Amino acid sequence: MNPSKILIVDDEPFNIDYLEQELEEGNYLTISAGNGQEALDRVHSDTPDLVLLDIMMPLMDGFEVLTRLKADPATRHIPVIVISALDNLQSVVRGIHLGAEDYLSKPFEPVLLHARIASSLEKKRLRDLEHQYLHSLERELEIGREIQLGFLPDSLPNVDDWELAAYFKAAREVAGDFYDAFELADGSLMFLVGDVCGKGVGAALFMTLFRSLMRATATTDPFHLSAKAETSTPAEHLRRVVSFTNGYVASVHNAASMFATVFTGIVNLHTGHLSYINGGNEPALLRRAGGGLDELWPTGPIVGVIPEAQFSIEEVTLQPGDLLLAFTDGITDAMNPAEEPFGRSRVHQLLQPDPGDASSLMERLEASLDHFMDTAHQFDDITLFVIRKK
Repeated sequence: MNPSKILIVDDEPFNIDYLEQELEEGNYLTISAGNGQEALDRVHSDTPDLVLLDIMMPLMDGFEVLTRLKADPATRHIPVIVISALDNLQSVVRGIHLGAEDYLSKPFEPVLLHARIASSLEKKRLRDLEHQYLHSLERELEIGREIQLGFLPDSLPNVDDWELAAYFKAAREVAGDFYDAFELADGSLMFLVGDVCGKGVGAALFMTLFRSLMRATATTDPFHLSAKAETSTPAEHLRRVVSFTNGYVASVHNAASMFATVFTGIVNLHTGHLSYINGGNEPALLRRAGGGLDELWPTGPIVGVIPEAQFSIEEVTLQPGDLLLAFTDGITDAMNPAEEPFGRSRVHQLLQPDPGDASSLMERLEASLDHFMDTAHQFDDITLFVIRKK
């Protein structure tokens, strides 16, 4: 093991010589500085494991050195033992208050000197191990975040006479919200917005499961449960997708007690006819070109709990200028510094008067939410999806 590097800071050469001699039999490498500025320079150039810092020095005293060390993120983790005269308890207290690890009194007691150095270095070793562990966890979460983003669409389909836009903001490194939009073999468009219960890694794992099951079931023939799948109506197709996903999660992963709220629909891009299921999600908002606002409330239970759950299909038609906004409860439950929720009413207000095109509406929603939350902490994932018929 490499020797620990100790920086001795004292304006008295005698004290430096004494400490160097006392420490030379230990597994220590000593370096020294005769004043405060030199001490700061040595800390940045040599990165010691411990600093023995005299308090009473000319030009820049130990308090100023300690204050600067603890104010710098690059050096604040280095333990400092302040050195003071035996009768100067007030300086010791101030040094500890400024962040010193421990203190030593002059004249030095060898046994106490070695004990306090060993104790401070052991604390630093444990802090370093903790920092390395936390760093590795952060890296793992970052990898998880990058992988999870791969389960969200890189871009939304570009279809004639329609506008699509989405907004996604995770509350943590990984998220439980998801969304998707893709064209089906018959030329129609399927989209979905979902929110898995809970937070963190568990929700993120199930987010990938829900999203993958729904997309695979919607686009891969072997998943179709009916021999007439190719000729089924959009409503039947949508019910198969949600029912299969619900049954699989509720039966195979029932021990995990994980579920999702989902709003999903299939829209005929030629006629604007939309078949949708709302499985326990926030009501989507259908803003009519003429100014009317319809709320598309749940048509069935949350997805992933009851294996044989029934999901009703509702149908509407989007006319030119109509706009549909689907979202998770991360936006309505978002809090401002006064702990007031954003609520549905603010979302409604953003749709009046004419919300304009899909991208502009999304930008206004994002700006309004950021302004409302201000410095408040985001505690839930936020997902929005907009589809508008031109």
